[in-house]
Amino acid sequence: MNLLGIIGGQELLIILLVVLVLFGGRKIPELMRGLGKGVKEYKNAVNGTEEELKNISNHDEKKD
Repeated sequence: MNLLGIIGGQELLIILLVVLVLFGGRKIPELMRGLGKGVKEYKNAVNGTEEELKNISNHDEKKD
């Protein structure tokens, strides 16, 4: 199974092992928390932008 057609299972396992060696077992949960917060902020920003564009579009339609 390929992740996005780029990374296979073996490559992903090697990457995870390298991350474990570089950061240690204690830092990984902290890194994942930070990554999760970043993804959440990104999604919120995208949703906010979509809502803003919809509001602008609806406002422009009401003017016409």
